[in-house]
Amino acid sequence: MTTAPQPADRPEPLWSPGGDRVARARITRFQSWAAEHHGAPAAVPGDPAASYAALHRWSVTELERFWQAVTEWCDVRFSSPYERVLADRSMPGAVWFPGATLNYAEHALRAAEDPARADEPALLHVDETHEPRPVTWAELRAQVGSLADGLRALGVRPGDRVSAYLPNIPQAVVALLATAAVGAVWTSCAPDFGARSVLDRFQQVEPVVLFTVDGYHYGGKRHDRTGTVAELRVGLPTLRAVVHIPLLDTPAPDGALEWEALTTGAAEPVFEQVPFDHPLWVLYSSGTTGLPKAIVQSQGGILVEHVKQLALHCDLGPGDRFFWYTSTGWMMWNFLVSGLLVGSTVVLYDGSPGYPDTAAQWRVAERTGATLYGTSAAYVMACRKAEVHPGRDFDLSRVKCVATTGSPLPPDGFRWLHDEVAEDLWIASVSGGTDVCSCFAGAVPTLPVHIGELQAPCLGTDLQAWDAQGGPVVDEVGELVVTNPMPSMPVRFWNDPDGSRYRDSYFEMFPGVWRHGDWITVTSRGSVVIHGRSDSTLNRQGVRMGSADIYEAVERLPEIRESLVIGVELPDGGYWMPLFVHLAPGAVLDDALLDRIKRTIREQLSPRHVPDEVIEVTGIPHTLTGKRIEVPVKRLLQGTPLEKAVNPGSVDNVELLHFYEKLGRERG
Repeated sequence: MTTAPQPADRPEPLWSPGGDRVARARITRFQSWAAEHHGAPAAVPGDPAASYAALHRWSVTELERFWQAVTEWCDVRFSSPYERVLADRSMPGAVWFPGATLNYAEHALRAAEDPARADEPALLHVDETHEPRPVTWAELRAQVGSLADGLRALGVRPGDRVSAYLPNIPQAVVALLATAAVGAVWTSCAPDFGARSVLDRFQQVEPVVLFTVDGYHYGGKRHDRTGTVAELRVGLPTLRAVVHIPLLDTPAPDGALEWEALTTGAAEPVFEQVPFDHPLWVLYSSGTTGLPKAIVQSQGGILVEHVKQLALHCDLGPGDRFFWYTSTGWMMWNFLVSGLLVGSTVVLYDGSPGYPDTAAQWRVAERTGATLYGTSAAYVMACRKAEVHPGRDFDLSRVKCVATTGSPLPPDGFRWLHDEVAEDLWIASVSGGTDVCSCFAGAVPTLPVHIGELQAPCLGTDLQAWDAQGGPVVDEVGELVVTNPMPSMPVRFWNDPDGSRYRDSYFEMFPGVWRHGDWITVTSRGSVVIHGRSDSTLNRQGVRMGSADIYEAVERLPEIRESLVIGVELPDGGYWMPLFVHLAPGAVLDDALLDRIKRTIREQLSPRHVPDEVIEVTGIPHTLTGKRIEVPVKRLLQGTPLEKAVNPGSVDNVELLHFYEKLGRERG
């Protein structure tokens, strides 16, 4: 690790990559190649920060040259050539690579074509025994070929939807790739989703095939799902076939096909060549207010965005092992599977993040030899609170990067990873969205890491912070906007024929510019700080603060398990800001703890953001993908009835919301 002297106004980084690491990084090699072949700015010797800043500037001002360079350097195979890179840059409605045809699954299975790699693991599957089981590239390719053949025999054609109610297991990856090979459209939910939540999603896209399990193991227990699967079959009348995967060894229900029967054939994969903007999959927004948005992303857009992100930003390639703790109901699963595109081995963990103990994910990282390990900020903070010592208790010598997402990683999380995992550790806090199935800002292997900050906006992402008047601001809080198109932006929403829901979701505030709904600061150093959702931002007397800042401070207190802060504009022009706290076992919300909570916020953040009330609750409600539910709770506190404030099927524990609804009624 190297630490360069810093000017007085520049804080010391927590970590900086050594010169050899910078030289070896794929992004360094890409910049040199792109400078030679596409007019990119050459690297500045001895100054990785200036090199990246120049490359990023070029990537957003010369979009066509940048994305052409990415497709060439990452060897994207176009079976029909494109007419130009970006034929129309309007948002929404950008037209990328018109004329081109390709196939995502063909790229994901390329490593299997190399005889030297055919018997290496493409996937490492780990359950709660924490013993990895490999699926080789040759085995993966054979299963995908057989299943794609089976799907075609069932009448599945390009554009048909194929759905999956599956955990994070190899069969889910095989089914996704077989679906893409056929040119059909994939969509998935995790089996911890209830029937209503799944139907709210799948009924929108009318699938013709459903892959299911009979149940799954989690937290050391069996969870039967046969009843839920029966409900799904009744609620999805468009199904032509149901494919049964017996994780709990129960027989296939009447009329269902057996997984083994469809995947043991010897068919060579046939990859349907589809237009660049042909749908690859449908992802869903959290759906906290009404039906989840059904977000359609394209084969080509995801392919080029993901090879850029994985190769250049995550520094992944052959020989790497890519582990991210996720489920099939979260976009990070789709992103994880794309690790295959760059020839990396993908680690699939199907189990509880904390079973048999809080250190479970670190044990998986050790046993799979993960080189990039991704998790949630919440898990890092839980490990810190539980006094886990990963660097002491596990051999993590192969882990070169720990990445976090889901919520901003608090400063204490950065320090804990540095102190408790390894001093020479690249910590990548990243932020993006289901909406683009990628990152707006985060990991750059050649840049230093500053506590509490994301390293930089990603290449090809024209990320800015804008004030309310639509002007860019630096070193000030503003709206996260993207002012030029990205290939993985949705091609459309399902069942949104005139595009109005799509436009309203991202382009209503600033026409023609993507507004994501986060508050961020872009620093004068080029790094990025995420403050939380802009529609739940706390605005007291004109001073804005993100909810994440409050959580980071309050949840350092050992008595606080989790918290939820809401700012409610009152009809009389007043502002009410309650803080709801879920206490740790044995803790009591007495005057002493109340005083410590308020003093912590006053001293560490702002006297204006000391809550008006601190209220104990039995739990904090989340979306099914684990995000705290802020805006619907705000609506409940403003008196909106529960059925209008939130889609109950999108909440992990809807019972918790009755408390807030009652409180809103009482306050009137």
